[in-house]
Amino acid sequence: MELPVMPPVRPMLAKSVSEVPRAPGIAYEPKWDGFRCVVFRDGAEVELGSRTDRPLTRYFPELVELLQDALPQRCVVDGEIVVVTEHGLDFDLLQLRLHPAASRVRKLAAETPASFVAFDLLALDDRDLTGEPFGERRRLLEGVLDTALARVHLTPLSSDADVAQDWFTRFEGAGFDGVVAKPLDQPYAQDRRVMWKVKHERTADCVVAGFRWHKDGEGVGSLLLGLYDDAGVLHHVGVAASFTARRRRELVEELAPWREDALTDHPWRDWAAAEPGTGRMPGAQSRWSAGKDLSWEPLRPEQVAEVRYEHVQAGRFRHGGRLVRFRPDRDPRSCTYGQLDEVPPAELTALFGQERR
Repeated sequence: MELPVMPPVRPMLAKSVSEVPRAPGIAYEPKWDGFRCVVFRDGAEVELGSRTDRPLTRYFPELVELLQDALPQRCVVDGEIVVVTEHGLDFDLLQLRLHPAASRVRKLAAETPASFVAFDLLALDDRDLTGEPFGERRRLLEGVLDTALARVHLTPLSSDADVAQDWFTRFEGAGFDGVVAKPLDQPYAQDRRVMWKVKHERTADCVVAGFRWHKDGEGVGSLLLGLYDDAGVLHHVGVAASFTARRRRELVEELAPWREDALTDHPWRDWAAAEPGTGRMPGAQSRWSAGKDLSWEPLRPEQVAEVRYEHVQAGRFRHGGRLVRFRPDRDPRSCTYGQLDEVPPAELTALFGQERR
């Protein structure tokens, strides 16, 4: 493979803002909820690169074949891999695609085929486009991407902030993260936060039922959160993380009283002894972070934390939450799924059209 822009490429990033930016010279796109992917094509060769430099090619063979037909002979395209269902984007199904067994990969490729959404063009033929303004890169992308094929999309783009606000509100139920705003005169700046993203945020009161040590071994890396269902079962719904070094050390002392005899009657007691990868539990291994230590320390489920989260998918926080404060005034048993906002699914066809097969 010989292209003017070669792997690895660190995708251009966005910084979070609280509302849709409104200024001249800005274009808006929906923020997709999938795997960021930079596609390199040189003739018959196609490589799918991830944001963390982990190759994705072997996990999505159906996309390799599809992109050979949809892309020009020599190009580099930035985009997102997603799994589209009748209920919207399904990140859980997408994660299942990262399987080590080739036979399982082929089976899932047939049962839950992925789609590719293109939103930037980094190279075309012998031309390096990373120094060109985004407006020109988008114009060229529109001219070379074949979207007549099923499961290949060009992401919608608008210069109207009101349209972006409508996307932000109306399509949340379909699994979109929010909205991205891009300066039209911006060159492609690898691994730099030169765009803006507006994401959905809410708060919920959750039971703190455990924690994981930070990788430095000296502080709390994340809090394990739970919510009760109508039958009184405490489910693991996600984590709260992103603490400063000082706060990580403080949490060790603050949580100490709840560590004593924590496993005796813990609702997740069986999970502590379960083998990694046997289900959705605090100690389950992550396919995306192979080898990552996900062992956890139980806490007596007697403490409540108010947590800021973005959205819920399949009964869990889609992304890691942020600790707002502890709530000693709350009864842990009152922390139920009933407090979570249920966003009605929006039909993907309203924005992207029916998939052609």
